[in-house]
Amino acid sequence: MSNATVLSMQNWVSNVIVKYNFCPFARKEVEQNTIHYDVNNATTLEDAVLAMIEACIALDQYPERETTLLIFPAGFADFDEFLDLVDLANALLAAQGYEGKYQIANFHPNYVFADSDENDPANYTNRAPYPTLHLIREASMALALENYDDPDSIPDNNIRLARRKGMAFWQQLLANCNSDNR
Repeated sequence: MSNATVLSMQNWVSNVIVKYNFCPFARKEVEQNTIHYDVNNATTLEDAVLAMIEACIALDQYPERETTLLIFPAGFADFDEFLDLVDLANALLAAQGYEGKYQIANFHPNYVFADSDENDPANYTNRAPYPTLHLIREASMALALENYDDPDSIPDNNIRLARRKGMAFWQQLLANCNSDNR
């Protein structure tokens, strides 16, 4: 399951995030092979946040890893429970002294932005094959944003693209990321 999980996530990064430029900084990391895919079978909040701290420690120990996708294929299928994980992970990140060093982005198969309709295609900008915490080095992100014209336009551009392509397009694309479907 672990290899299939990683392959699904690699497919998603390449065929959604990079191909449709949801994150203009991802292509470089894919090409340089600096994304670490960490599959964790935690099903409780406590185990998941401990895994997140371990992933931060690993980023400290392996500076060649630019970013880590901490993937939870066995837990957090319920989006509200996943949001509880995100809140707890952010609190623990700060409590453990990692605030300002790493930040967390999050992705989920059923991601819905606050005050958004669940059928809004824009939600697909944050939908992934599995519940995932994305640990990002803040210094690297700051540098990337400094060298990018109009970084504030990224979210709006993504929303426009997602809505233009429509719900069925993104549903099929996400389904195709599953390595079992390839």
